[in-house]
Amino acid sequence: MLWHEVTIHTTEEAQEMISNFLYEAGAGGVSIEESGILGKVRDTRYGELYDEPLNDIPEGEAVIKGYYAESVDMDEVIAELTPRVEELREYGIDPGKALISWKTVDEEEWAHAWKQYFKPLRVSERLTIKPTWEEYTPESPNEKIIEIDPGMAFGTGTHPTTALCLRALEKNITGGEEVIDVGTGSGILAVGAMLLGAGSVLALDLDPVAVESAVENVALNRLEESITVKESDLLSLLGGEKAADTAAGDMWPSARPEANAPIQPEVNPAGDSLGVTLPVQIVVANILAEIIVLFTDDVYRALKPGGIYITSGIYKDKEGLVSQALTASGFEIIEITREEDWVAFTAGKR
Repeated sequence: MLWHEVTIHTTEEAQEMISNFLYEAGAGGVSIEESGILGKVRDTRYGELYDEPLNDIPEGEAVIKGYYAESVDMDEVIAELTPRVEELREYGIDPGKALISWKTVDEEEWAHAWKQYFKPLRVSERLTIKPTWEEYTPESPNEKIIEIDPGMAFGTGTHPTTALCLRALEKNITGGEEVIDVGTGSGILAVGAMLLGAGSVLALDLDPVAVESAVENVALNRLEESITVKESDLLSLLGGEKAADTAAGDMWPSARPEANAPIQPEVNPAGDSLGVTLPVQIVVANILAEIIVLFTDDVYRALKPGGIYITSGIYKDKEGLVSQALTASGFEIIEITREEDWVAFTAGKR
């Protein structure tokens, strides 16, 4: 089977938003290759195994590829993508070169070839991410294994922001907490939270592909009774308007209720069970900084007093932006951690 492969040369800062654009334009899968500067020293503090060779992509840049069915009109896809990528500059997101090209490839060239580079990855003292097709024996009785098959959803767990979130969860889960994972992707953080001792997790994502992937990964880890996956955003569950209005390319929330507005404790507006009772003890979100700052008030409402908010997906030049938003919403910043050019915050509700 033949597929059309779109390649976009951009920045690490813009990669998550551009990946979303590719999916919205009908991509059946997306791959991301970040900078792997030759001679770069890799972090092996948790025994990580890097099977993928370093590349010559300049520091801070990334190459994103989206795959489209042979029947798709690629002129229309390129015409849709080009202005959306350029529009990022208006929101303070630098897409870099923003060079877009495409070619036709055979399915076997990409559908499974990437799997040879995805090896078991020790991301913290207690957590290891293992792809389903790899064999792995835990090194200690306390080591927990996250089984993962990312499919077409963003999130193999190898990105620094995922590791930062998992390490923060490991520090803050003491046992029995109810957790909300906003923008769950392939469900890694939700599964990790349960393995660390959480009582239950509500995993949310607006992308139906991600929701399907998260449901499958929850089942792989036999956690269906403890993790509830919903196609939704946090604001909708709190009783406000849906945060992701994609009409006319609008990527920002349109409205939110008052900070102290009542929330629905156990069901969403459709009457479905959430698996947790709002407010909860922990919220985690690994998404773009520009989106994070728009719902800090909503996270504050979703947390119990003394609750913890863990958030990453924040490129280094957006650290101040997120810090200001958290403080303005009433959070106390407890810890800031960094890996490579990425930042994670752990904040507490006063």
